[in-house]
Parts: sequence; C-alpha cells; structure tokens
Amino acid sequence: MELINTAGLTEDQQMIRANTLELLKKALPFENIRALDENREFPHDAYNALAEAGFMGLFYPEEYGGMASSHGDLAAFVETLGYYYTGVAQAYMTTVIYGGMHIVHSANKALKDKIIPQIISGDVKLALAMSEPGTGSDVAGIKTTAIRDGDHYVLNGNKIWITCAHVADKLVVVCKTDPNAGRHKGMSCLLVDTNAPGVEIRPLKMMGRRTTHANEIFFTDVKVPVENLITEEGGAWKSIMKCLNVERLCLSAISSGHCWRITEYATDYAKERIQFGQPITNFQVIQHKLVDMVILSESARQSAWRVADLLDQGANAVRETSIAKIITSDNNVKCTDIGMQVMGGAGYSSEYMMEMFYRDARVGPIGGGSNEIQRNIIAKLMDL
Repeated sequence: MELINTAGLTEDQQMIRANTLELLKKALPFENIRALDENREFPHDAYNALAEAGFMGLFYPEEYGGMASSHGDLAAFVETLGYYYTGVAQAYMTTVIYGGMHIVHSANKALKDKIIPQIISGDVKLALAMSEPGTGSDVAGIKTTAIRDGDHYVLNGNKIWITCAHVADKLVVVCKTDPNAGRHKGMSCLLVDTNAPGVEIRPLKMMGRRTTHANEIFFTDVKVPVENLITEEGGAWKSIMKCLNVERLCLSAISSGHCWRITEYATDYAKERIQFGQPITNFQVIQHKLVDMVILSESARQSAWRVADLLDQGANAVRETSIAKIITSDNNVKCTDIGMQVMGGAGYSSEYMMEMFYRDARVGPIGGGSNEIQRNIIAKLMDL
C-alpha cells in the first residue's frame, strides 16, 4: 500500500515519479534487489535503463543534451529513486551529482563537451575521490598531491571511502597541486582514468549500500594530462562549495524516499501479521508506531522539499540544506528502527527486507558530511 502523498507535485513531477517507478520495476524487479545486495552487485540494468530514458541528463544544461530541470524536479526524481531502492539512488548520485557537477560547474568547455554527453548517455561512470584516511571530514587537510611535469601532472596519494570507484570509468580527484599552500588553498580537481597505470582500487566490505559500496584507492606516479584539470589550478575549494547545496538536497531526497518505502513495508507486514487471533494493526501500540513512522517520513519530505523550493528561488540555502540533511538521515534511521521493532524477529531476519533497509539507512548520518559537521556549519552561520 502506497502511503506517500504526491499532492503538490507539478504535472511534470508526477510524470517523472510515475515513469521512474515503471522503468525500475521492469529493469530491477523489487524482489531481485535482495540478491543484488547479497552478491554486492552494482545495479547495472537499472542504471542503464535510467540513462537510456534520458534521466541522467535531467539536471544538466540543455546545451550539453540535458533537460535543465528545476531543483524541485530533481528532488522528485531522486526521492523516487530512494523510495524504490537506495542503491539505484546512490549509483545515480555518484556519477551525476558527486562527480558530474564538478565538471558542469568548473571544467573548461572542451572537457564539458567531451564528458557531459557521455555521462548523460550512461557510457561514462564517475566517482568523486575526496576523502583520505586522515582527512574524512577535514577536506581542507588532504595530502594527495599532483605535481605538474610538463604536459601532465604526477599524482600520488591515498583515498578511502570512495563510493562506486569499483565501477567508475573516471575519477574526479581532489588533490593538492601546490602542497605548500595553506588550508583551502592549492587544491585542484583532476579527471583520472581508472585504468591509468598506477591507479589501484580495492573494494571495501561495507555494512550497507553493498551494491554501491566504498573503495580505497592508491595513486602511484599516475600521469594525468594537463587538459584533464577540471578546476582552474588551485580552485577546487570553490568548486566543492558550489556543489554542496545540490548534493545535500539529493541526499535528503534519498532519505525521504527511503523513509516512505520502509513505512509502507512495515505497514503491509503488520496488516498480515496475526497474533492473538487478529492482525497486529488492531493493537494501539502498533498503530502508534506506524503513525510515528509516517510522521518521520512526512517531516523528512517537507524538509527536503523546502530546500528544493529555496534553491529554485535562487537562495544560497546553506543552513537549510544542512538542516535537511540532518533531519532526513536521522529520521531514516529512526524509521528503520521502529519498523524493525514492529516486525519483531522477522525484521531482524535476512529473510525480510527490513534488515537491509536498516543497514542501508545507517550510513546517512555518517556520509556526505556527517551530521556533526552539518551542526558545525549551522553553528558557524549563527556566529557561534
């Protein structure tokens, strides 16, 4: 039973949601998701189907073959992906938003002309290589270097927790082109082929999001052509800041969609679960838990869509995107926790999807800028 209320979405957004769900049901039947999770397989069929339908270009400029959609349209699409399966949502995010938006915002025209159409067609997958073993939340403290040597850079360093690097064709690597520059300075972005000599990618076994898992990357004297410089040399920090609002909007939309899927799943189970000769939904304690899940889901949704509305009005909604990221990801974890309690032993068992939902939700408050970091951002904006 679908509990999510789509009232308020525009006609186009209603169509985006309906078409996306229809496409995903064919390309990745819901009953097949568990097998992908167990085998840690990237959802290639679903990803390719989204690309073939043109969805990879939804938020990209028309001059490169995109649809130049609004932030609201983007939220409708990503929320639908998160609702259907977070692995598909993260697969989309990694290439189109995390990696791709750096190219859209900061690359030279030649690089945009070459790469953006390949992203839209699905021929090129990206991963953003930013976090390092000693600099997860402290992006300004990265140690990976790229020293110019004639017509190329020589890249050396170590990245970790890099989502989807194992299936990426190219990496957007944040590095220091001036190792002696201070924090936030001397940082650049390079586009690096994953099959280039000196690039080693090691998959990591993660608790959740297994189909789009994290990886560790080692760069040893990797030669990167100068024309693969995405930002102007030393300009990566500005590019990172430009991308954050859209990244956090999408993360919030994923969590919102996932909340609704979890709530519907627990509700459907509870209606069929018989105890003491009646469905457990007849008991007020279960009713209240399911209602609490709806409240958490709707609160997450309103927070995400508030951000989309502000961004469409041209606001630099840094505070609101941080708030939305906190609310939606925390609510997502709370929803799965309540849903697991409603389902009891079945919720804790791998025979049902709730156990996977919990694992997939738990990364939300950690990844994409931890919720503690989001609170630091809000505190700074309050002059604290």
